[in-house]
Order: sequence, then structure tokens, then C-alpha cells
Amino acid sequence: MKLLLTTLAALLFFAASQSVSAALTIEEVNFRDIYKQLVEINTTLSSGSCTEAANAMASRLSSSGFPDSALHVIVPEAWPKQGNLVAVLPGSAPDDAAIMLLAHIDVVEANRADWERDPFKLVEEDGYFYGRGTADDKSMAAIFVDVMMRMKESGYQPETTVKLVLTCGEETPNDFNGVRYLLEHHRSLIDAKFALNEGGGGYMREGGIRVFHAIQAGEKLYQDYWLESTNPGGHSSRPRPDNAINSLALALGKIAAYSFPIEFNDTTRTYFERFSKIESGQVASDMQAIIRTPPDKDALARISANPSHNSILHTTCVSTMLEAGHAPNALPQRAGANVNCRIFPGHTQEEIRLVLEQIVDDSSISVRFVDPPESTSPPPPLTREILGPIELLTQQMWPGIPVIPRMVAGGTDGRFLTPAGIPTYGVSGLFVEPDKVNAHGLNERMPVESLFQGREFLDRLVKIYAGGE
Repeated sequence: MKLLLTTLAALLFFAASQSVSAALTIEEVNFRDIYKQLVEINTTLSSGSCTEAANAMASRLSSSGFPDSALHVIVPEAWPKQGNLVAVLPGSAPDDAAIMLLAHIDVVEANRADWERDPFKLVEEDGYFYGRGTADDKSMAAIFVDVMMRMKESGYQPETTVKLVLTCGEETPNDFNGVRYLLEHHRSLIDAKFALNEGGGGYMREGGIRVFHAIQAGEKLYQDYWLESTNPGGHSSRPRPDNAINSLALALGKIAAYSFPIEFNDTTRTYFERFSKIESGQVASDMQAIIRTPPDKDALARISANPSHNSILHTTCVSTMLEAGHAPNALPQRAGANVNCRIFPGHTQEEIRLVLEQIVDDSSISVRFVDPPESTSPPPPLTREILGPIELLTQQMWPGIPVIPRMVAGGTDGRFLTPAGIPTYGVSGLFVEPDKVNAHGLNERMPVESLFQGREFLDRLVKIYAGGE
């Protein structure tokens, strides 16, 4: 009897899996295989290889008809595992600037012992794909590879050249960043009139209810500062008032208590204006009240209580790392802390460094850059050429869902491209519940339905932008 039940269960499982497979077209099966291959190639900085992933995707593109002359696997000499891929599908109007499809193939570290499943095995379970990079950012990388292959195999001839750029180092830019490297060494190869990137996407509430489709236009500037207090130290049995740890603690407390001024730009103002129309009650009223001039203080206080909203209202600085002392029985000679700032567009890193010095107000504490400041630029313009096709397709695929521009508080590779003159927009058609994706965290996952819908959305969007037939 036990054997019979076991056999029956196996047959039922096989039948279920067959029905799921039967629901996919051959093209969708091939796309899923690309996605699986990318997720299962470890591309972490510590033990993985983006070069392996770049070569794998180049082989995929080659199999669909791309000539070797259109495929460029670029591996920096000093970083043999940080390979990048550029694939070019020429347009019929060769003098026209290209469209870039940008995605990073490196991922955040993932310890197998901490995960419920192997982070480098694609697992489909309960309507989700699990694995490191399933959301950030191998979903878009796989989709863009698939888009390029489908155009090539179907004989699609774009008017505007389309460039696929898969890069390494987005998650660890202070070690190496592929976009920055390509801009410095291969600018002509990747030059484009604009780029499509991560950073946007659809927002869902509990239960998979779609709320809005976001397009990212601009991001805050990333900068780490090192605060350090030093003195001669001494024996711990003879305390002194200028203890380095105590001085640093007071300084960090002042920074924690300080709130940078509230600011708006066109992107964030439009974000709150459009978001207010899909919210209700007090939240909707507050969103309208904060974009008036002057903004309502009580409404600002309530909106700022939401970390996601607060993060795009102004510059934020937060302590993230500490180093202090040299022995348990000695007064500290040195105490240091990393303060991570996400700077609202329009301000320089030096300007914020000077503000931190003023907040601390202690000449014994130095404030310096951890890494050289990056270039800055205003957010890219949301022209009708960019926004129109996104709004059109969104209404076709998800009627009634508004498109809302947003500025991200985190960082993408757009922070290198936009200042370099290649406006970069985050848009994906991937609808997720942000708290359930867990990008960068344990058991990262992507809704199966969202992945396939994002694939369809981006395929259609690229063809609108590129023109041709």
C-alpha cells in the first residue's frame, strides 16, 4: 500500500510539472533556461566569476546568429573574473545613436548555510523563483539577452542600433565597476542616446494587487565619510575627559539627531502628486500637502515616518561601521566610524562633508572621504519620447495602473552613465511586493508570473524605442 501511494504521488507530481511545462511556449522555455543558467553561475566578488557568465551569454547570442564581430567579452587585465559583455544589433539608420539595454550580472554574497535553499540553484516553488540574483539583477539580464536573441532569430531589423551591456561590479563598485571601466576604456562601443536599466518596476500590495508602475529617473548620490577621533590614550586606570570613543560617540549622536532640509525636484514632486491619487484618507491628503509651497509641517512629519518616503525627501546620513581601541585595559588612542550618506541631487559631496563638520562641531574629529567623490548630474529628463511608450504599454498590459516617476535612494549603474551623458532610466515591467523579494537578503525570490510578464513588457518596449520591423 505504501509503495502504491508513493508511486501515485510521484505520478501526480510528474503530471503537475508536465502541465506547467506545457503552459510555456518553446520561446518561454528557452528564456527560462537562460535565466536558470545565469542564476546558477556564481558571480559574487569573493568566489564567483562574471567572466564565466559573460561568456555563457555570448554563447547564447552566438547560437541565435550574432556574428563574433558583434559580441565583445571585455575582461580587465587586473580583474580576470570581472568580465563584461557588449552585444550590438545594428540599426538600419547607422548614424542614429544607439539604445542601451543595461543589466549587471554580479550578485551580493550568499552563504549556503544561511539559506533555506542553495542560493545558486534556481528553485521554482509556490509561484516564485528562488536564488541569488533572481531579482537583482539577473532577471533583467536574462530578459535582455532573450530580447536580443528573439530579434536576431526573427530577422527583426531595428532602425536604431540596440546595444546589450551586461556588466560586473555594480554591487561592489569600490572594488571594481564594469560600467565605469567601459566608459573609461571602451566609450565608443557602449555610447548610446539613453539606457534602460534596473531601478524601476511595478509595486504590488499584499495579495498581488498591482498599484503602480515606477520609472526611475535619477538617484541620490552615494558617499561614505570617515569620522575619526585621536588622542595619546594611556592607562585605563587613569581616565581623561577627552576619551576618543566618547568624543566619537557624541559626534555620531549629533549626526543621528540632525535632519537635513526637506527638498523636492521634478521627479519626487511628480512621484508624490501621482501617488496621492492612488492612496486614500490621511496619506493621500498628506502627500498633497507636502508638495505645496511651503509644505505642511505636520504632513511632512507623518510622511517622513515611512522610511521609503523619508529616503527621497532629503539627504540622509547614517552611521554604519565602527573601529575603536587597541586593548581592553588601555584608553583608546583612536576611534573611527563610517557614516554613509545618500545625497539629494544638486548637492556636492564636499558640501555635505562641511555640513557634517558643522554638525559635529569638534576640532578633534576629522571628517574625510572614504573614496574619491563620483561625478554628479541632474536627474535625466522624462521626455514624452521616454515616458510615452512606457505609459502606453502599461495601459495595454495592466489597464488602469498609473506610471509614476521616482528617484531611488539606493544606487544603480545609472549613477555613472547619466553624468557621462547617457541618460539612464529604470523600467522593467516586473511587479513585486518589495518586502517579499528580499534582494540582497536571504532567500531572494521573484514571482514567476512577474518574470514572464516583465519579459513581454521589455520586449515590446525595446521594439517601440528601436523602431523597425
